Amino acid sequence: MTDITRPENPESRCGFVAIVGRPNVGKSTLLNHILGQKLSITSRKPQTTRHQVLGIKTTGPVQAIYVDTPGMHEEEPRALNRYMNKAATSALIDVDVVVFVVDQLAWTTADEMVLEKLSSLKCPVILAVNKVDKIEKRETLLPHLDMLSKKREFAEIIPLSALKESNLEPLEAAVNGYLPQSVHFYPDDQITDRSERFLASEMVREKITRQLGAELPYSVAVEIEEFRRDGKTLHISALILVEREGQKKIMIGDKGDRLRSIGQDARADMERLFDSKVMLRLWVKVKRGWADSDRALKSLGMNDF
Repeated sequence: MTDITRPENPESRCGFVAIVGRPNVGKSTLLNHILGQKLSITSRKPQTTRHQVLGIKTTGPVQAIYVDTPGMHEEEPRALNRYMNKAATSALIDVDVVVFVVDQLAWTTADEMVLEKLSSLKCPVILAVNKVDKIEKRETLLPHLDMLSKKREFAEIIPLSALKESNLEPLEAAVNGYLPQSVHFYPDDQITDRSERFLASEMVREKITRQLGAELPYSVAVEIEEFRRDGKTLHISALILVEREGQKKIMIGDKGDRLRSIGQDARADMERLFDSKVMLRLWVKVKRGWADSDRALKSLGMNDF
């Protein structure tokens, strides 16, 4: 039987790389800087990423398909948290390499929980120690790396700074070296499997999280109700869902100032990504208990894995 993944070029490699870790260690920032453009949304607030996002990087004969995952949670009381844990855990199925991201000198029970989920994997696990640029006493790094090396047999341990793009090349070289010989699964110029509608909704949600992170909990979702091209202009209508009337007032702001600011920031990112003039319309609706309801999550496209 012919192996359809066997390439004509013996140097051709392709495989899936899961980026995992607890919330807010810099997984999405790492993916964005590897790709050289924004694909996964980021903020200083944990749990910003909710979905698996594929980021595809093709360099010559090598295609690495990175899977950015939500942070893994120790507790799962809400349907939204259960969904994010399922998304993160399902990303580990059939991957060729795992990049386990941790935060500089910290090691927490949440990191331990992620490590436990990796214990049954047969594929190489690369430990990426992120944000090392923030370490004031550099001499503390080596003992910490030594401690981490005893946690399990990592294929590589690589200190780096995703934000500063420091030491990313050794990480990518290590990842590429573990990918199997294979044909490429995606066209060489494709960077993600996600639709433009999905990327637009995530950009709106990022601006909400960045501007209202201290005032609103995670009870915000974004639905794209219109996405159409009219000549060189892209018309996008987005519905922002919150759980309570008070949250709606915060989202809109005084005389609509906050909603207008969110729209301006999101539109600027959209125009860069889609290379089009964007007409963006936002409005806010109260949908009580959506983050606690499995049915409501499914209606927003957050399906079980």
